[in-house]
Amino acid sequence: MNGGDEVVVTAPPQPLEWKFSQVFGERAAGEEIQEVDIISAIEFDKSGDHLATGDRGGRVVLFERTDTRDLGGSRGDLERVDYPISRHPEFRYKTEFQSHEPEFDYLKSLEIEEKINKIRWCQTANAALFLLSTNDKTIKFWKVQEKTMKKISQMNVDPSTSISNGSVASSSSSGNLRAYVENGLPSERSFSYLSNDFSFPSGGIPSLHLPVVTCHELSSIARCRRVYAHAHDYHINSISNNSDGETFISADDLRINLWNLEISNQSFNIVDLKPANMEDLTEVITSAEFHPTHCNMLAYSSSKGCIRLIDMRQSALCDSHAKLFEEQEPADTRSFFTEIIASMSDIKFGKDGRYILSRDYMTLKLWDVNMDSGPVSTFMVHEHLRPKLCDLYENDAIFDKFECCLSGDSSRVATGSYSNLFRVFGCAPGSNEATTLEASKHPMRRQVQTPRPSRPLSSITRVVRRGAERPVVDANGNSFEPTTKLLHLAWHPSENSIACAAANSLYMYYA
Repeated sequence: MNGGDEVVVTAPPQPLEWKFSQVFGERAAGEEIQEVDIISAIEFDKSGDHLATGDRGGRVVLFERTDTRDLGGSRGDLERVDYPISRHPEFRYKTEFQSHEPEFDYLKSLEIEEKINKIRWCQTANAALFLLSTNDKTIKFWKVQEKTMKKISQMNVDPSTSISNGSVASSSSSGNLRAYVENGLPSERSFSYLSNDFSFPSGGIPSLHLPVVTCHELSSIARCRRVYAHAHDYHINSISNNSDGETFISADDLRINLWNLEISNQSFNIVDLKPANMEDLTEVITSAEFHPTHCNMLAYSSSKGCIRLIDMRQSALCDSHAKLFEEQEPADTRSFFTEIIASMSDIKFGKDGRYILSRDYMTLKLWDVNMDSGPVSTFMVHEHLRPKLCDLYENDAIFDKFECCLSGDSSRVATGSYSNLFRVFGCAPGSNEATTLEASKHPMRRQVQTPRPSRPLSSITRVVRRGAERPVVDANGNSFEPTTKLLHLAWHPSENSIACAAANSLYMYYA
């Protein structure tokens, strides 16, 4: 670099101002929440035009975006417009279907609940939507397509017309007789009266005409295309689509299986952590995800607080890893809870595959796949709960599994917390963004501003975010409510829009 050259320092992006957009399933004050209605999974599709949620009752609910259609033009045309769209994103209910039912494993005498653990969108084809959903044991492949409802009208015989004295009213004498049959199929009820006592009138029916098929409104129909079952001995915690569009993985506590979407009766075990003697078990798989662009790469996290990046080209059984991402706890700070709070509950790749975001009980960590010496950023989420770890252990809250997500450009990350709060952090160089929001119509009302000292650019490779260390308090001084926790959230793939679940309510925010 020449002596006359100047170093250009790019200012960090300004913190986003989050605003309420929509809520679905808002509960009234004092309303009792049904267990089956609690949302257990959220996922945007790659375009961001569709959103899917799953609940503990085994149902999948789909939402579709409406504001882009109202503006006119295709999505691609709107993206090429050189001025910003001022309207905030709006979604509407599209359809829902029962994905899983409660089952019973008679061999092991275990109940298999219907709760949806994960949802993943697949590639669209011919205007149809495809997605995978899973409970603890069974994965299902769904096709959702809009179809025009066809009904048959102007029948010769009206089922509602009474039959007496062995005669039936003809179409000419009964006026405009109509019988509607959905989907073009005669219903059993419609023609049941013809089976027993029906007899043609003397002289026959004066005239006959062909029924008319009329097209009515569009309706979304969900059909289960394939069922992938009997491949996991333990509870499935993750499913992930491959970028090749043909395969996906499913992971339980000890194994990861590779599937082909077209083959439901065969899978390949590519990771197996089960020891010969279960007493020697030291860690379990907590989350797994394919690389977004390299179809041979995948990562999985474990209860030991590490992430293993594996290359499926190395061997059929990937018992060795290509890279290991781990941060060791200093020996002088270790305690009984160290291993418990180090367990990673979720990992996510950034859109370009450069970064991996991980969530453990206390922190969010951002890892660069090219640097396995440690995380490039650590965001303190639950540091204010460290004095309460004993209480959290007693009521099992310490085992809660919070999810995490990244923005489309990987410049911000988000995760949930207790008291229906969620945190948004900026991870761009020099950023000090740390926002706390509440899942309500007034997301900023419980935010506590905690300015942080700026850091020189030379230290951005290992920076610890401490913007959310202080407890967030409400009007009563309560900083922590373990019964109201925000576990599930998702970031729109191309916009600053977040969907999050607070019990049975789906809240959406934009910035």
